[in-house]
Amino acid sequence: MLGIICLTFGATFVIPMGSYTRITDQVSGKTTVVNGSYQQIDGEALDFFDLLLIIPEGLISRADLIVLIFLLGGCFYIVEKTGAMGQGLQWVVDQLKGRDWIALVLVSVIFATGGATIGMQEEFIALTPLLIAFSRSLGYNAFVAIGMSFGAAVLGSAFSPMNPFAVVLAQKEADLPLLSGLEFRVVFLIIALVAYILFLWLYARANPEDKKPMNAPGETISVRSILILLLVGLTFGVVTYGLLLLDWGFNEISACFFLLGILTGLLARLGINRTGFMYVEGMKEMTYAVLILGLASCIPLLLEKGQILDTVIHMAFRPMEGLPPSLSALGMMGSQALLHFPIMSYSAQALMTMPVLIPLSDLVGVSRQVCVLAYQYGAVNMDMLVPTNGALMAILAVAGISFDQWLKFVWKPLLLCFAAGVLAILTGIYIGF
Repeated sequence: MLGIICLTFGATFVIPMGSYTRITDQVSGKTTVVNGSYQQIDGEALDFFDLLLIIPEGLISRADLIVLIFLLGGCFYIVEKTGAMGQGLQWVVDQLKGRDWIALVLVSVIFATGGATIGMQEEFIALTPLLIAFSRSLGYNAFVAIGMSFGAAVLGSAFSPMNPFAVVLAQKEADLPLLSGLEFRVVFLIIALVAYILFLWLYARANPEDKKPMNAPGETISVRSILILLLVGLTFGVVTYGLLLLDWGFNEISACFFLLGILTGLLARLGINRTGFMYVEGMKEMTYAVLILGLASCIPLLLEKGQILDTVIHMAFRPMEGLPPSLSALGMMGSQALLHFPIMSYSAQALMTMPVLIPLSDLVGVSRQVCVLAYQYGAVNMDMLVPTNGALMAILAVAGISFDQWLKFVWKPLLLCFAAGVLAILTGIYIGF
């Protein structure tokens, strides 16, 4: 991460400074880019002290997410120590009795649904150790655990018909009816998810591990554990409701999981003091993950401070002018994928790129729906890969997987996702979507 930050700092001296004109709506407070307004500018170059400052600035910029990860870590550390989650997951394994592939499918579908509905990613960081233990109880390794949780959630977010932070936001920027084209997107979500799960199953069969039960053989799930699991499920339900209907952010989610941790400790009869100490222990385990997340946030900040981010966007989309509609659409998808390296938030990427892409798509004969598809499939799928995605880097840190090991695993399922995206875009152009 430090190496990538230094390379980004060097790029600010090579890439010309440039800027788009931006307009802020006084009512909504939303800032949009004025298409065709890009121009090169003169500005002051960054110095070595700016490079040092970017480290604390990166951490501060993600303070709300860092707080969420700390509180989630403390919460699920307590849930795990009560044994409730382990008993519940072991009960699932025992019920399957050799049909472990069913668990892989169910978990993948559940996490894909979380991604498709509310774009969940960061919420899984604290669950990673538990998911790895569950995966090993099925005879699967840590890569399968992350693949059927985080990876499935990213796929669900990318192919979603209703993700408020991706498709809904992009459709709003494109002046399209919200949730329009829902049936088309659902069809290709199913196609992509089936192909993805099939890959995970084949990989798991080719790379088996010895099964390691989460609990002692014959141990039954207690009434107290059932109550704790119901409380966990209720919390996720409340959080989902808040995100979809109450416009909640990270702080509201943090508050809910903080309360869940405290109530779980009391329900398990740990007492206030012991619950507090265990909460702190769980937060400690998240320290490395939040540091990685903060460092990942430094990269787009450097591009903004160096005033080259708009130049990168302008250079990415300029080659699409004059191409046939199908090639233009695929070029948009490829450019969105590349742009997701410096722009870590796909919602921010929609706000920055859609005002530039929509007029371009009108000129080259690509429908606005297809333009939104190119953004979805290009930008969001890259969350499986880009080191600027703090959630990914934090999950890998918790799992003890190096980034190069992850690359060797993820490039194949990511290619599957892009293949499904290409198929959807070409189909959309052919049927006039």
